[in-house]
Amino acid sequence: MCACLVLLCGVLPALPLHAAGTGNGSAGGSQVPSPAYEQWYTGSLISPSGALTQKGVFAWEPYFSYSTPTGFLDSGGHGQPIHDGMHEISNFTLYKYAITNAISIQTTPTLSYGWRKHGDTTSGAKIGDVPVDVMWRYLDADPRRLIPALSIFAGVAFPTGDYRNLGRSEDGVGSGAYTFRLALTEQSTYVLPGHHALRLRVWGTWRRALGAARITNTSSYGTTSGFRGAAHPGMYGESGFSLEYGINQKWVLAVDLARDWADGAYIHGRNAQGRLIRTTGDGSGDWMVAPAIEYNWSPRFGIIAGVSALFAGHNTARVLCPQFAFNSVF
Repeated sequence: MCACLVLLCGVLPALPLHAAGTGNGSAGGSQVPSPAYEQWYTGSLISPSGALTQKGVFAWEPYFSYSTPTGFLDSGGHGQPIHDGMHEISNFTLYKYAITNAISIQTTPTLSYGWRKHGDTTSGAKIGDVPVDVMWRYLDADPRRLIPALSIFAGVAFPTGDYRNLGRSEDGVGSGAYTFRLALTEQSTYVLPGHHALRLRVWGTWRRALGAARITNTSSYGTTSGFRGAAHPGMYGESGFSLEYGINQKWVLAVDLARDWADGAYIHGRNAQGRLIRTTGDGSGDWMVAPAIEYNWSPRFGIIAGVSALFAGHNTARVLCPQFAFNSVF
């Protein structure tokens, strides 16, 4: 067990090993085959989880991923080769705490490091913008009436990531603007023949910048040395659904299907020659699939491993991303 887990176990009160506090109980959207049987889940790779169902519970889930570019999808959605694209390893960690039985707060900081095959790397490890969300499960599931659990998330991403005065634009990992975040989620679990559980999640997320990002020199927005001005990030979001099929209590097959979209940023200012620049970037979008397998050795501890892949879209890189995560609830 890592030092972080030991510390958490030492400072948080012991809780009974029951699925209710993990969000896997009936209030969180699960409808188990029988009172004596509880399906254990880690959660799929992409889908957001709802609020925890027991006050005082803390969840910690670090993700580790490696992304490699396999091509580029142009404005018409046609695949184009990409030469020496940027590879990246990243750590995305979810921290979630239950304030009440229906309200939780979470943050998901990301640490990343990128490089190219021919030795050109980003300027060290980078911390991206840090989001903080409050989530409220406003409808508990009713298994007898097949009513799902419904939640709403709202929060702000703080502009902590580098985005201007960069050595090169690839070093940028932030937007430079406070960003409002909103999400709606659904979760429910159904019993299939053969005593197997199938959990469904459906979600939609929206992100909108609350102001402009001040830009100087080379930036995440594609400006170069000598530029002075501002950028207004475009709206962006994601929608999708996931399925998790319980092979048995410990082993689960999972798959996500998601669509991402983003409007182009509006950039205005003057370049190094003093020329006035006013431009709006092209919008982008993609379709992503992410199959995975979960193993849970208790209601509160499990691992998941899989790969996400972009298979369609426009104005975006086609990326293959193997990843794994460890899920724990205290």
